[in-house]
Amino acid sequence: MKTFITIYKKRITILLFLILILNIVILNFFDTTLKNTTCTNGIVSFELAKNLDNTVNIINSWNTYAKINASLSLGFDFLFLLIYSSFIALLIFNINSKLWKNKTFYKIGIFLIYLIFVAAMFDIIENIALIKLLLGEIKQYWSSIAYYSAVSKFTIIIICIIYLLINWLLLLLKKTKLI
Repeated sequence: MKTFITIYKKRITILLFLILILNIVILNFFDTTLKNTTCTNGIVSFELAKNLDNTVNIINSWNTYAKINASLSLGFDFLFLLIYSSFIALLIFNINSKLWKNKTFYKIGIFLIYLIFVAAMFDIIENIALIKLLLGEIKQYWSSIAYYSAVSKFTIIIICIIYLLINWLLLLLKKTKLI
């Protein structure tokens, strides 16, 4: 039974990884039309515009085709946030189970699993604010909501990735019997 569960977890992880890569390629396709001298980092520049002047400058720097792609990107991001949060949560669960099962540190991994879904919620809030801006509701609070949600989302994702990298290193050292 344990072998079946191990194989199943491995297949789910690989499937989520492949879907994640496909989503990144699609989002990158949309993003190429958004990059210009005003919006150097594409949709990320829009997410992190912070103040209304920057937001308006970015929106005005896009032609109709770019605005459509920005809208499609934001819509597609609702699927992407489910994929990346599930994938990161699964990676944390897997590594946490291997390294920290029945140890106090295990709770940190469990906390991060919940936290990555909080990042997804921030991503939803950010997307809604950006959609409002694209639809012409040009208000400072939408720029601020998008900015602070994006910063919160990126911070959580970075924390989770650092956790994974440190734990993968620890697992590697443990397998090579260096610790």
